[in-house]
Amino acid sequence: MRRDLLDTSILAAVLNDRPRAVSLVSPWINAREVTTSVLAYAEVLEYIKQFPDFRQRHEVLRNLLKGVHAYFLTYLILERYADIRRQLRPPHGPGLIGDIDTLIAATAVERSLTLVSTDADFDRVPGWKLMLIPRQALRTPPA
Repeated sequence: MRRDLLDTSILAAVLNDRPRAVSLVSPWINAREVTTSVLAYAEVLEYIKQFPDFRQRHEVLRNLLKGVHAYFLTYLILERYADIRRQLRPPHGPGLIGDIDTLIAATAVERSLTLVSTDADFDRVPGWKLMLIPRQALRTPPA
């Protein structure tokens, strides 16, 4: 059963072999309990294109994602996106977050998934499940 949706920051941390990220996410991947958005894939892809070993990193990313279901955008997700944007827009809400982040959040909300991220901006999205992991926690080895 899919329960969690990995944000870009978590995918990148696993790709960069951050021990805490790997120990957190690997059991979910092995149990096929985790998902992501094609938008998170696109953001990680854009990030790794800067490295001279892009081809190797891309292959690692593709292999990693073999065990992760990816959600594509649907009309329902886009409708949820519009609702979230309206809720965040001042003067009704605390302020907008980026469009891609809002679309990723809308995917998690629409699919009743917990978003796993290091991005504190997601804390502003009302009425949903978020597992916010401090970025520094992913950089240190597990205890």
